[in-house]
Order: sequence, then structure tokens, then C-alpha cells
Amino acid sequence: MTTSVRTPSQKKQDPPRRVPGWAKALIAVVVVLVVMFAGIRLSLLPGLRDLFGTETQDRTGPALLESIQDMSRYEAASGNFQVVVDLEKDAKFLPDAVRGTRTLYVGAGTVDAYVDLGKVGEKDVTVNDDRTTATIRLPHARLGTPALDPDRSYAVSKQRGLLDRLGDLFSGNPNSEQAVQKLAVRHIGDAAKESGLTARAETNTTGMLKGLLRSLGFKEVRVSYGTR
Repeated sequence: MTTSVRTPSQKKQDPPRRVPGWAKALIAVVVVLVVMFAGIRLSLLPGLRDLFGTETQDRTGPALLESIQDMSRYEAASGNFQVVVDLEKDAKFLPDAVRGTRTLYVGAGTVDAYVDLGKVGEKDVTVNDDRTTATIRLPHARLGTPALDPDRSYAVSKQRGLLDRLGDLFSGNPNSEQAVQKLAVRHIGDAAKESGLTARAETNTTGMLKGLLRSLGFKEVRVSYGTR
């Protein structure tokens, strides 16, 4: 009768012990307390707070000059506008909680009114022989492109359905405000057309030309607007 003896290397290894659930919960609580305590210590000690604080670095490359244009416009008036955009998009046969968006956006911007002095020709300016009277015909004032001010424009609220929220997670531009911004620019442009801004620009241009020419010795200056 033979007896076999197992060496230590041949002994069956015991399975790893599992950490009880209460132990995991206790560890999580300890970690949270440590983080909170560290935050308090950092707030009480400015030196440590600065040591572990964040640092912002601007790595933007130099701006490149693409083109230069000579301007002949006289910017005679500028209007400040604000509009509240309420944009809602619904899906057919689906409730808003599943598919749909609604954005409340405050858009603020400016619109300039100008007179294009570059379109004034030789026949549009007449001067009498003794150079005391000048008559000038100018084109009507026009409105520039509305410029939205990002510092004064902001989204008040955003409501999105479940499918739209999931789409934001996989899109390259989540929560895009491009649609409401374009709508705000359009409404600001429409408001500028009804504001009388071009009439104010023509009045200011007339005052500027009269003051300039009278300083040069002209006693009478007539300024009109429109085509011949």
C-alpha cells in the first residue's frame, strides 16, 4: 500500500474571497468623506488650492489676413435690438417627451445704417462759380447685416425629447443654437426695416456734409437722396 503526499505546489488553491456588499458601501462612504475633507482643506489653505487648481492656456495660432477692402461707406446710424425667439419643433405621431425640441432664446444685436459715398459720381456734385453753393445728390441709405452680440444673447430654456437627447450624445455639435440664432438675426433685420433707421442715417449724413462744407467756406449746401 502506497501513500501519496501532495507537495505545497500541488495543493488546490482556495478561491478568492468576495468583498461583502456592506464592505463596498463602507469603502464608498469613506472615499466620499476623504474627497469632501480634501476640498475643505484646499479651501482653507489658499496655497494648496492654487497648487491643485486648473490652468487655462490659449494655444490658438496667429490670425491670418485673408483680404483687405477699401470702405467708402459712411456709417451714419446704428440701432440696438433685442428679440425673444420661441422655436418649437414637433414630430408627427410622437409626443413631445419622445421627440421634439423647444428653445427659448434671447437674441440681442445691432444693425448699422450707411450711405455709400463711393457711388457718388461727378454729375452728382455741382458747385457754383464763386464756390458759395454746393448741391450734392446721394444714394439712399441702406441697412447693414445684423450682427448678433454673443455677450448679450443667451438661451433661457431648452426642452428636448428623449430621442433628441440621445442624438445630442452622438452628434458633433450637441445643443446647437444655430437655428435660433439665425431666426434672431432675421427678426432683428425685419425690425430694423420698420424702425426708421435709414431715415435717421440720411439726416445724420446731411448734417455731416453741411457742417464739413460750411467749414470750407460754402454758405449754402443742398443735399438730396435718390437716383437721377
